[in-house]
Amino acid sequence: MITEPQTERTKRSLPAPNWETLRAQMPASRRWAYYDHAAVAPLSGPAQDTLCAWATDNAENGDVHWPFWARRIEQVRRQGASLIGAEVDEIALVRNTTEGINLVAEGYPWQAGDNVVCFADEFPSNRIPWQHLQTRGVECRVVATDGTDDDLDRLLKACDARTRIVAVSWVGYASGRRWDVPRLAEAVHGRGALLFLDAIQGLGVFPIDASAAGVDFLAADGHKWLLGPEGAGLAYVRRKHLDLLRPTGLGWNSVVDGHDFTRTEWRVRPNAARYEGGTMNSGGLLALGASLALLAEYDTADVARRVLDVSERLCEGLRRAGAVVYSDRRPETASGIVSFDVPGRNPVALRRDLLEAGVVLSCRAGKLRASPHAYNNDDDLERLIDAL
Repeated sequence: MITEPQTERTKRSLPAPNWETLRAQMPASRRWAYYDHAAVAPLSGPAQDTLCAWATDNAENGDVHWPFWARRIEQVRRQGASLIGAEVDEIALVRNTTEGINLVAEGYPWQAGDNVVCFADEFPSNRIPWQHLQTRGVECRVVATDGTDDDLDRLLKACDARTRIVAVSWVGYASGRRWDVPRLAEAVHGRGALLFLDAIQGLGVFPIDASAAGVDFLAADGHKWLLGPEGAGLAYVRRKHLDLLRPTGLGWNSVVDGHDFTRTEWRVRPNAARYEGGTMNSGGLLALGASLALLAEYDTADVARRVLDVSERLCEGLRRAGAVVYSDRRPETASGIVSFDVPGRNPVALRRDLLEAGVVLSCRAGKLRASPHAYNNDDDLERLIDAL
């Protein structure tokens, strides 16, 4: 029987975290020591159940219960807003981070001679859309990094009076470097530019209040730290910028009274949903909502402390096993991403050997990358170290 979701508990009523309870909701933990959340996370149990329930209902009943699922999707929008400290009207539901980036890159009112600034070690999705703007006379200034605090100074020095947007990943996908978002936003605004934040490697693990922090635009897919499926994510557009971006990919879902297909007047929706265009990935968004509800049972600050603790113990174990850790592990910059290698071993071959031992991680930028979540425990760590 289909039932409405339960109201989320407020943070004031959250109990002390029990990470084994979270682990019990992650089916992949029964087989794998899973250290690859920075790539593609395994689905949570609630996400799996919700996706299966939606698929079964769709197969057996078609669109009979469509209004019920539509209400559930709007609940996901509210969950996303709560997660990042935004208003519901500032959230667009998107397929992936790339779509969120492009709605800004293609929608901003660029003029020839404008420029956008980003780091050289950004994930391609947070570089290519900006570089593509050269076809419109916009320069993309790519700033070299060396992993030190000088990186921010170099980023800011690349800005000038024609810099309109600075695009930065909250957490570097390869290095694991985490930026202080309020400090970053203040610095970017001090150069007269707007901040776009690629939040996919931090959202769900680290707390953020996008409004208070001064973030102008944000995007993140749900298939990493949010424990959702691929193809379902969210984008944030600060309310005062809604009319700044020209909506692209317009469709029936972009306009007021979009479900009245007989209306011919064109009035764009007064909120970020104007960027959604047409039919959405309903099953994926519903599954994402189930994982968001699961994570909402834990204070995000507790999740952050747990992930930093697990990843720090991972670093200690790696060093004992003879590995070299490259990630910046200072408390103010550390994340759940640990970049390392084992001298004399080919990373690709070693990753394959670890997979055969039941340990899942990735290769990025010529090194191994491990990315534990809050539910990883000492058994997982022992399995990885023993395999090494």
